Amino acid sequence: MSADLLSQVRRRRTFAIISHPDAGKTTLTEKLLLFSGAIQIAGSVKARKASRHATSDWMEIEKQRGISVASSVMQMEYRDCVINLLDTPGHQDFSEDTYRVLTAVDAALMVIDAANGVEPQTRRLLQVCRARNTPILTFVNKMDREVQEPLALMDEIERELGMGVVPFTWPVGMAKHFGGVLDLRRDQMRVFSPGEDRHHDDDEIIDGVHNPVLAERFGMSYEQAAGEIELVREAAPAFDEEEFLTGHQTPMFFGSAINNFGVKEVLDALVELAPAPGSRHAIQREVKPEEPKFSGVVFKIQANMDPAHRDRIAFLRVASGHFERGMRLKVVRSGKELRPNSVVSFLSQRRELLDEAFAGDIIGIPNHGVLQLGDTITEGEALQYTGLPFFAPEMFRAVEVADPLKTKQLRAGLTQLGEEGAIQVFRPAAGSVLLLGAVGQLQFEVVAHRLEHEYGVRARIQPVRYNVARWVTCDDAKELQRFIDHNAHRVAFDAVDAPCVLLEYAGELRAMQDNWPKIKFHALREHAGLMFQQRIEA
Repeated sequence: MSADLLSQVRRRRTFAIISHPDAGKTTLTEKLLLFSGAIQIAGSVKARKASRHATSDWMEIEKQRGISVASSVMQMEYRDCVINLLDTPGHQDFSEDTYRVLTAVDAALMVIDAANGVEPQTRRLLQVCRARNTPILTFVNKMDREVQEPLALMDEIERELGMGVVPFTWPVGMAKHFGGVLDLRRDQMRVFSPGEDRHHDDDEIIDGVHNPVLAERFGMSYEQAAGEIELVREAAPAFDEEEFLTGHQTPMFFGSAINNFGVKEVLDALVELAPAPGSRHAIQREVKPEEPKFSGVVFKIQANMDPAHRDRIAFLRVASGHFERGMRLKVVRSGKELRPNSVVSFLSQRRELLDEAFAGDIIGIPNHGVLQLGDTITEGEALQYTGLPFFAPEMFRAVEVADPLKTKQLRAGLTQLGEEGAIQVFRPAAGSVLLLGAVGQLQFEVVAHRLEHEYGVRARIQPVRYNVARWVTCDDAKELQRFIDHNAHRVAFDAVDAPCVLLEYAGELRAMQDNWPKIKFHALREHAGLMFQQRIEA
């Protein structure tokens, strides 16, 4: 282990931004990029016909609707740290993409709308983070509007999310009386002034959270904030780094992302508090980030980021070692060799060729179907990283091409969209009509839009009778084949040819489990995928 490799690993901070839709997550992403110097002007996130759009929203449908429907990757440098920032879709219909992104990060930044508090998608995402013991920082956004009282928000976060909250900043007033935030760590107040193009250097700073000047200037708003701080300091525990790193305690910050306010404190905290890359579990062993040999796992595939070139980018989280352009690598699943020479780093859709990367970095490998979600890539060692989830779909549709002459384009488009995880595509064992499986209705709309605009195919997406899906495995290969043959009318194969049974009612599943005791039924494809992986290797 070289000192330089260890130093590079310790410089990395890799985190995802998560929230309920419209909490301001993509806006905050923009402002973090702005404050780090990665971009010079922030996009207009909501403006439907604006000439600028959020840097992290690159897909055409995102620009039209003003929402994020695909996760984006951005790398920037700040205070001698290399920050890998992943902006995720907030809409619950795209939660699978978000879940997979959360497997690739070492920390998460949770954005909460101060008016709405903890919302359903926030709870769902926090459950995923808690299951992985992911450290979480909390940013309470939109303090320049009429919002809930900060003590009520703090209590709601603790109650709903089951974690201790430690305020690092505290608001003075709200809406038109929002005066700024008291920085409890630095013992100073940052005074608020509105404006989307402001930089933190323009903010007025007043030293001392108990400075008499604050009471004179901000009156009742300051008196209330000072009283709340005393209550919090008496009742709330002190910040405990170990509790934070295990996901049981969250530092809380207040601000207004649209006004570039309170963002610098969050960026500083990410550098100071978020952990550097840690060890990752493979089936064979635990892999340390500072090991000299390169390894990584594909957690996302995106087709057509550059529509002019019909490209496919595999997003890979470097788990260990030092990547160098042109080095000889092995795809463990297939045994195929890679010598990637056009690996890129990202600022959303903007890319730069990179010569090297270290554990914690997110790199993009252009490929044409060689890499799949969940693939482990190494310098030769047979490793298989775990933890990439695929959930059984809850909604199904049949898809047919409007123009029969474009059947080939339809299949090619659906194959690529299925492999990138935008939707789950199933090929029935008996029958020729492809089936789509999704978590929510909006996924079908996005697929139809992308098929038309990226592949030139107009598709008819129609309801089908299925409502339940389970992947199936069996220790006895002959018994599995007998099950597939017997149930061919309701068995389909997914993007990696793992068999799945499709049913109308939950009661059918219970009956099938009784009738086929040797067959294992999985609601999560990681298990099925691992069994399938082992069968291939055998």
